[in-house]
Amino acid sequence: MDLIQSMREKASQKYATIVLPEGTEERTVQAAQIISKEKIAKVILLGEKSQVEAVAQKTNTDLSEVTIINPTESDKFKQYAQALYELRKNKGLTEEDAVNLTKNPLYFGALMVNSGDADGMVAGAQNTTGDVLRPALQIIKTEKGISSVSGAFIMIVPNCELGSNGIFVFADCAVNPNPTAEQLAEIAYLSAKTAIKLVGIEEPKVGMLSFSTKGSAKHELVDKVIEATKIAQERYPELAIDGELQLDAAIVPKVGSSKAPGSKVAGQVNVLVFPDLQAGNIGYKLVQRLAKAEAIGPVLQGMNKPVNDLSRGCSVEDIVNTVAMTVLQC
Repeated sequence: MDLIQSMREKASQKYATIVLPEGTEERTVQAAQIISKEKIAKVILLGEKSQVEAVAQKTNTDLSEVTIINPTESDKFKQYAQALYELRKNKGLTEEDAVNLTKNPLYFGALMVNSGDADGMVAGAQNTTGDVLRPALQIIKTEKGISSVSGAFIMIVPNCELGSNGIFVFADCAVNPNPTAEQLAEIAYLSAKTAIKLVGIEEPKVGMLSFSTKGSAKHELVDKVIEATKIAQERYPELAIDGELQLDAAIVPKVGSSKAPGSKVAGQVNVLVFPDLQAGNIGYKLVQRLAKAEAIGPVLQGMNKPVNDLSRGCSVEDIVNTVAMTVLQC
């Protein structure tokens, strides 16, 4: 059984409730049918019912097992608006502002998750990452002890024996442009958790990537990775982690033993932590396009409750898989 099918089956055993705020977006509506029919999750679509049903009719989609909620007509609307006001009044939000924001499906969905009326949220097929993250961070917020959210990709590389039989976790490839050493250490920890919880890698081996291996180059950019590694090793002693490592030293056994002798992870890394967003985003897309790898994600790591962002170019299957992944984070 491949990883994606395994994730779907594990999700169906949990059968959590996931809200999809983009209820009139065609791919989202089509995905809702598949998710419901396969019992991957209980689906809530947000939108005006007649508009959602019009999209379903246009796409020949059966939504008989899907719950449709119009935020402005919901019996929870006033409760959610008041909850948002209480959460944000110290930031200058007025009661009128709270009411207007609660009409926005992205805010309504985040309020559903925060209140426990849904277990997780998936959006981004027609909204930017910023638009998806803003209500999530304002309402659901980050996990206790975590300073920032990060975005990881699960990479499935065909015909590859490196990593965990061709499976890797890459981070941060989606959120933080220039993470601090502290943030890189957190990203390492959260990415290892993602490897365990979503991928089933029992022993994540984390490599902190750089253009230097163990002092082969001197630069302030390298210094940040060295510092991040030290922070992670001290803060998360259970982690199998090392750095700074060049990519080949991290994943190729022969190169790892040559460039970083004595390292417990060099040459065996399955969780790659990139030094900044430029490197991470370029790295995952290179592997996706040149190695024909499957890229699942981004998985948003560090949220208090699961919210995941889609690419606006996503397929119906991408949405289904992201919902399955979200269920496993619940």
